[in-house]
Amino acid sequence: MEIVAKRSTVAKASTNGLPRLSNVLLWTIVVAIIAVQIILTVFVVHRESPTYDEGDHMFAAYMMWHAGDYGLNPEHPPLVKLLAAVPLLGRQLWVPPLSGRFFKGDAFSGGQAFLARNDGDRNQIVFQMRLATGLLAIALSLVVFFAAREFFGDWAALAALALVALDPNILAHSALVTTDIGVSLFFLSSTWCFYRYAKHPTWTRLIVAGAVAGLLEATKHSGVLLIPMLLLLIAREVWAAEKGSRARTAMRLTGAFCAIVVIGGIVLWSFYGFRYSARPAGMTMSVALADYAAPLGPHVAHLITGIGRLHLLPESYLIGLVDVERTSEYYPTFVLGRNYAHGVWWYFPVVIGVKTTLGLLALTALSIFAIVTRKLRGARELAFLIIPATVYLGVAMASTMNIGARHLLPFYTYLFVLAGAGAVALAQSSRVWIIICSALLAAHVVSSLSVFPNYMAYANEASGGPENVHNLLSDANVDWAQQLFQVKAWQDRHPGEPCWFVYFAYPIFDPQTYGISCHPLPTADTFRGVPGDVPPEIEGNILVSAGDLSGCEWPAASLNPYAPFQSIKPAESIDHAVFVYHGRFDTRKAAALARVQGARRSLWSGKAAAALPALQDAVALDPTLLTAHSMLGDALAASGRKVEARTEWETALSQARRLDPGAQKVFVPELLAKLKQ
Repeated sequence: MEIVAKRSTVAKASTNGLPRLSNVLLWTIVVAIIAVQIILTVFVVHRESPTYDEGDHMFAAYMMWHAGDYGLNPEHPPLVKLLAAVPLLGRQLWVPPLSGRFFKGDAFSGGQAFLARNDGDRNQIVFQMRLATGLLAIALSLVVFFAAREFFGDWAALAALALVALDPNILAHSALVTTDIGVSLFFLSSTWCFYRYAKHPTWTRLIVAGAVAGLLEATKHSGVLLIPMLLLLIAREVWAAEKGSRARTAMRLTGAFCAIVVIGGIVLWSFYGFRYSARPAGMTMSVALADYAAPLGPHVAHLITGIGRLHLLPESYLIGLVDVERTSEYYPTFVLGRNYAHGVWWYFPVVIGVKTTLGLLALTALSIFAIVTRKLRGARELAFLIIPATVYLGVAMASTMNIGARHLLPFYTYLFVLAGAGAVALAQSSRVWIIICSALLAAHVVSSLSVFPNYMAYANEASGGPENVHNLLSDANVDWAQQLFQVKAWQDRHPGEPCWFVYFAYPIFDPQTYGISCHPLPTADTFRGVPGDVPPEIEGNILVSAGDLSGCEWPAASLNPYAPFQSIKPAESIDHAVFVYHGRFDTRKAAALARVQGARRSLWSGKAAAALPALQDAVALDPTLLTAHSMLGDALAASGRKVEARTEWETALSQARRLDPGAQKVFVPELLAKLKQ
């Protein structure tokens, strides 16, 4: 990427009240900050077991290079996965046989088996792949630095660099084999490159802007938001142009936009090997594009399938685009201690208030003050920060997928530049502002370092810190199932003590692979893997992941079998994300859930008679478990006992109608349909 040696007049003016930095001092500070970021990142990811999604990504990454298979993980484009698997090139690793199930089933179960067989608890493959993706975090910090430097000068660039490189949310995700850091990097890079073209149009800058846009699209499907961002930026450029040149500006930038779309499309296709089919020759997707898109409605489905028929975009990309929309419809939400069956518009504002350091929040507020008081100037530069950030945050708030601060990282990248610029704009006006802004920047860094090495569970001091974050938020805000090494260390400190483990990612990852011998307890995800003989009372140690303690995957709190633990003070906390309870506990709800999940497997296999005893036992253990009544009705109906089945469905329906309206939508229509049969 071309780096501008010449600063804008805005950038020069912004440092008048601060000493000029020599190149040696400037780059010494940059190298020092990046070095600290690298050290912290390497240490953190080396001690963490794979997060919930990483096995899926890692297995799919290997299969892309190894077999040209883009169908295992179409929910995310290939760029990050291909980069992650570079350390595995030339290595012949064991590959689990594919069963032809729905692609997520093969990807997640295959990922678990792939890592268990090839890596086990050594974490070598995981660590190597994480180091490869960690390059994107370094690149993100550098892009923040260079963009801020071109916009507002050296001091603003250093402030922005310190904010991004030492931000707890960035550090939590810096080297994970996921798309969040990569998409953050390429969102900022794309809008910055378009800024450079708009300011000084050349063919080179246009081609670079198109190529970077293609990298964004090849990283995550949310990259499509670049389109409205660029269109709004074009409208701003046309409006700001002199009256006599507005038509010419509009034509030039519209043409540039079209060129960026074409170049970006070519780059996107290159990451799929310029092949439409998601699977290599002789293999097909487990679901056809038209069938998968149909639930989105006739208009959207027709558009998606039409693009597919014309081969305008790769099949894997289109299926992934559909998958993002479909999965967002059923994600429950946990926020401020409450469960919701759907997303809420105020989720991400709460996340910002909890997961952002107080220093960064204050610097952002001061940046707004600096803009209002005209201490921070540069209308074009500010527009290229505020417009993309506003578009992204607005779409995030409208989304129903409320599962973590990681989905806000692209928004934060613009915030880092804006906050750094605002701090410098104020600092250059007086010594008092220098002291205030320096103190806030230091507060950001100190608050981040205070939670080391548990950055995933960061919460600011006003929210109660990492000790309290699980009471406010869940999922990747706290617990992304990355604590297996620390749980094993706890077990080693308590040899011979009986223990039971409620693990957020089981059976996606099996704790036994890491030497953990605690008995598994059922969760919302364990419908395939927990034995049905969970006792109704347990004496000993029960370890509960934060995600399962909050019940973030249940549409209603009453369905969470571990809700009673929320009112019990844990004996210990592991990484602020796994809580240890010692004593004698009533586990009838968990025992009933385990029996329901075991019976579901029998029903799927057409063995209704075998499912009946377990379901009757589940209803006896927990008469309030509506899924037990519903499934017992299914088993009775399949056994020809329709009158009894109807009684169970009516009981389940009565219980479902006591839930919040959002949760009712999950259960009531299905139960009504059963009763109408």
